[in-house]
Amino acid sequence: MWEEVLTANSYYDFDYTLQRWSYDPLTKLDREERWVDVPVKLKNGSHVVRVQAHGTTARPSFSISSEDEDAKEALIQHVRDLFQWDRNLEKVQNHFHNTNLKDLFSAYPGTPIVKDFHLYDCLVKVIIHQQLNMKFAHTLSTRFVERLGYQKDGIWFYPEPETVADVPYEELRKLQFSQRKAEYVIDVSRKIVEGKLDLEWLARQSDEDVMKHLVKIRGVGPWTAENWLMFGVGRENLLPKADIGIQNALKSYFKLEDKPSKEQMESFSESWPPYQSYASLALWRSIE
Repeated sequence: MWEEVLTANSYYDFDYTLQRWSYDPLTKLDREERWVDVPVKLKNGSHVVRVQAHGTTARPSFSISSEDEDAKEALIQHVRDLFQWDRNLEKVQNHFHNTNLKDLFSAYPGTPIVKDFHLYDCLVKVIIHQQLNMKFAHTLSTRFVERLGYQKDGIWFYPEPETVADVPYEELRKLQFSQRKAEYVIDVSRKIVEGKLDLEWLARQSDEDVMKHLVKIRGVGPWTAENWLMFGVGRENLLPKADIGIQNALKSYFKLEDKPSKEQMESFSESWPPYQSYASLALWRSIE
């Protein structure tokens, strides 16, 4: 067993990170003791890392621990990237203090982009979750992982694309997937296995190129691509305008009678770049 203590670059609301992850029944965490067990897949196998917060949002510090001594440096790097502790959220905070979202960011300082654990996991998850209410979305993704994934030390890992690619559509239909959603999940897994979709390569491309590439895939629209960019890759300048939650939050925050039009959303968000993802998070948070 090893343990390492790390700090974030600026403000960091770890408790909000735990709150977001607590919606997913597959994630093992304790919000009172402020820890989460992170499943990590490296080339040398699967690992479990516990991340626990000790500081405050203004002065954040964390301990990282694992049984896997040989992979220590790689695990630290993976976790640091996952939580994005090197991002300067104080700079983001200062940016929005000069915008129409000033009050929102004063209420929620240090809100980080909460990344999913792995690129493939995130893509499959957003495909499963699209156009579903949150409760049933998590029910489906939980069934999917419990049926096709695996556990280590009591922690669930999403299945590998090779596993999913070999599954007949009927197998997911038994879990209450629609026929189309079963096809979307299995077909995108097959594209990865066949080398037609390289998520690691795609994650290094520009937002615009990723969007163009992903929306060509059956079952992946702009909302799915934007959410993968934000929660899979950790990109900072995404505002999913078609998201109902974003629309409802804008309606509430700006005291509108109806949901905002596309033109209104573009006008409201004019000063938000290059940090629109943080605006999205703050807006979602305001109605949770």
